[in-house]
Amino acid sequence: MKPLSLLQLTDLHIMPGLDDTFLGINTEVYFQAVLAQAFAEHGQFDLIIVTGDLTQEPCAASYQRIQQILNAFPTPSICLPGNHDDFGLMQQVLNAGQVSCRRQMVFEHWQLVCLNSQIPGAPGGRLAEQELMFLEECLRDLPDHKALVAVHHHCVPTQSAWLDTMLIENSPELLAMCAKYPQIKVITNGHIHQVMDVMQGDTRILGTPSTCFQFTPESASFSLDTSSPGYRWLNLYADGRVDTGVSRLPGSLSGLEMATRSY
Repeated sequence: MKPLSLLQLTDLHIMPGLDDTFLGINTEVYFQAVLAQAFAEHGQFDLIIVTGDLTQEPCAASYQRIQQILNAFPTPSICLPGNHDDFGLMQQVLNAGQVSCRRQMVFEHWQLVCLNSQIPGAPGGRLAEQELMFLEECLRDLPDHKALVAVHHHCVPTQSAWLDTMLIENSPELLAMCAKYPQIKVITNGHIHQVMDVMQGDTRILGTPSTCFQFTPESASFSLDTSSPGYRWLNLYADGRVDTGVSRLPGSLSGLEMATRSY
């Protein structure tokens, strides 16, 4: 049976102006290049998930350009907030055409549940009580559907000390939900700007490269990596099986300010 095909893009860090650069690179150019490569390599997807930090300095203009870029492709897109986003503004701008900030999407055998881990004004993450209640409600309402949970912040350590100060503060509550509801097959997150693929009980937990710059894995302090921008593809099968992988742009980032000590 044909699987449900998803494309995950994350941590775009789009700037206010079309020609603005961040850490020496034009993040928008790389976002468009990653998106184009994903469709060139896979042909089509059933859904695009954008897992936060869509912008670096949120404003209507940057969200409008993201909306226009995504709407150029014949695939629904769901966007959720990261710590650099203005979720209220996202909800105003990114609900047009096939782009939305929907919290749930239901398919024949699977459901996608999007959670907001943002703590306004802080870099770290937390799932408010209403987010966990919403997740549990989705799981109870559709007990026969497998579930993929998308969230910006990570819920298990990366072994990078500085990044792991920004773990979802109440990750044990989310992981307890996975143990209680085994239909949660996947949690996929952004924020960490690197690949992660680990099992927590029966749940597969995934991290995905940014569409712009990457962080050095297992680094005690902030450090940029020379790895190229990329995306994650996921194929979700009716029986709960998950095939997934990461693909990157060829070459390395041009102009990245490697000596930067924060972002």
